[in-house]
Amino acid sequence: MPGDPTKLLPKGEATGRASFLELFFDLAFVFALTQVVSRGVESLTVAPGVHDFGINVVSAAKAIFLLLALWAVWQGTAWTTSRYDPYQPMVQLVVLIALVASMVMGVGIPRAFRDAAATFVAGYVIAQVSRPLLLVIALRGDERQRLKMRMLITYSATAVLWILGVLFAWSGTRLFFWGPALAIEYLAGRFGWPVPGLGRSAPAQWSIAGAHLAERYQQFFLVALGEVVLVTGLTYVSEGRSLASTVAFAVAVGKSILIWRIYFYRAGQILAEAVQASPAPARIGRSAADSHMIMIAGVITMAIGYELAIARPLGHAPAVWTAAILAGPAVYMVGRSRFEHEVFGRVSPSRLVAIGALVLLFPALLWASPLVVLAAAGVVLAGVALADARRAWGKPPEPPAPPI
Repeated sequence: MPGDPTKLLPKGEATGRASFLELFFDLAFVFALTQVVSRGVESLTVAPGVHDFGINVVSAAKAIFLLLALWAVWQGTAWTTSRYDPYQPMVQLVVLIALVASMVMGVGIPRAFRDAAATFVAGYVIAQVSRPLLLVIALRGDERQRLKMRMLITYSATAVLWILGVLFAWSGTRLFFWGPALAIEYLAGRFGWPVPGLGRSAPAQWSIAGAHLAERYQQFFLVALGEVVLVTGLTYVSEGRSLASTVAFAVAVGKSILIWRIYFYRAGQILAEAVQASPAPARIGRSAADSHMIMIAGVITMAIGYELAIARPLGHAPAVWTAAILAGPAVYMVGRSRFEHEVFGRVSPSRLVAIGALVLLFPALLWASPLVVLAAAGVVLAGVALADARRAWGKPPEPPAPPI
């Protein structure tokens, strides 16, 4: 039987840091993200020609969709451990179920739109429905139970669409069921989980452990960056060690270091301080979630580009390969620019210049080799890192100034 619901509230400094169980939970996403990268590479190598542009667009949309579904599970779990004591048995049960469900989703990702649709959907629905269900039980008699009830109703309703997509759709039409389901869930979270008769709540008024949530975002970003390192090393080992592949491997490692440097200096380093300095911590936490989602999408796209470039560094790169190699850092910089605004209330010009340069490089490098495209993107990122270092040289560390 549930006990005192106030026991679930965060208490003391220990709950301000991620628990070991949460770090264990993150490991499931190393596997799941690897599956997303493999699927993305497969979609670009099976039909890389210009005449297959429509196929590539659909494949990219499916990969993005799978990444958004994974992010929804991770983010929902991270917010739970940031709003409630991660050491309480009921909260730990939520994390454990999400861990197992994420592994099941990862198993189903390669064929999620074909014969493994039931596996993928089972993992997703169990993760999303079990979380509010367990919290409704644990929060009985507490005012917070009302929010969890609305979440439970929403996820139960969208679960119907997820299941219908498995039962009554084939590969090419499942997105017509699953897309609206995921969109409803994302929109519901943005608008306070509105349910007729039960009202809605303002996410900005939710109480969260800001430092804990900031640390969770940082940790998941490192998980995504670790995925890039893993893909880079495995591809180089398995695809041969020619001079060109070695150069591509070195460039990929260098770009990964630059991505780390650009993220953590300095907005990523003081995210927790920015959340605590904000008059509405939950609002900046919600906004930072979107920024990290964009950045991680860019990082995963970069991993796909690394694998393509290391496996076949020379020769003419199909247009979709060039787009993937350049889109990764461009999308990352869009998210990083948004993130910088959340922490400092401004965006460095170097980031906007970098986004423009990466876009302009696409037509200029249409006939270049993957290695050249990879190196060109690396030069742009190096320029951003150097601009950051120059701006900070000889000055005291910039304090956070969140606009929200």
